[in-house]
Amino acid sequence: MSKIIMSNRLIKAFGKEEEKRNVLNDVSVSIEEGEFVSVMGPSGSGKSTLMFCLSGMDTVDSGSIQFDGEDLTKQEEQKLSDIRRTKMGFVFQQPTLLKNLNIFDNIILPSIHENKKNKAVIIERAKLLMKQTGIEALTKRNIKQASGGQLQRAGICRALMGNPKIIFGDEPTGSLDSKSAQEIMKLFSKISKDGTTILLVTHDAKVAAQTERVLFMSDGKIVNEMHLMKYNGANLEERVSKITEQMKMIGM
Repeated sequence: MSKIIMSNRLIKAFGKEEEKRNVLNDVSVSIEEGEFVSVMGPSGSGKSTLMFCLSGMDTVDSGSIQFDGEDLTKQEEQKLSDIRRTKMGFVFQQPTLLKNLNIFDNIILPSIHENKKNKAVIIERAKLLMKQTGIEALTKRNIKQASGGQLQRAGICRALMGNPKIIFGDEPTGSLDSKSAQEIMKLFSKISKDGTTILLVTHDAKVAAQTERVLFMSDGKIVNEMHLMKYNGANLEERVSKITEQMKMIGM
């Protein structure tokens, strides 16, 4: 497999003068195409900042980020916006859905806005994704008529509309009950097996245990990583236990 993301010695600081501190401190990371990766760390460790920088949503003070053959740190904002729109998908803790639109229209809105000429293709794509994620019956419902898990599925459908090369998720199960969170993780696993790269930020060891590799961050650095493929024979509880041990070592 080829690498879809490679970052080299990323530095990102916040604050001014004597209060300035590095939120990312010499971070280098690489992610393979189709890989399913999670990032864990205490609050303030830099994990969300890393995700935002790797996606070009935030800038770094130094270092380079290669994404799909292009250096994101050398692109103008319009070019970065084009890359995010055409090659990336985003799923956040709270789906950013519009209250005045039904679920189907929320899913297709960004794609329709981008390409009005292919409306029929966009509609068929949305119907397929809703069927694949088990929410095809919610087409005409407004967002108050759906559960948190269903709304998160709608957010995933919207993220997948443009056939992105990578999905970035920032605590995508953080506001869900355990059953809904497990359903979302099964969905992410299927998406990954179909070939889409996924990078998730999470505090939840059970979520991380269902990915292929975990990056552990502390004080702006990647201090360890765990390849979970070697634990394929282990059940989920055993994988969670292995991750929990690492979490304790970094103060989580």
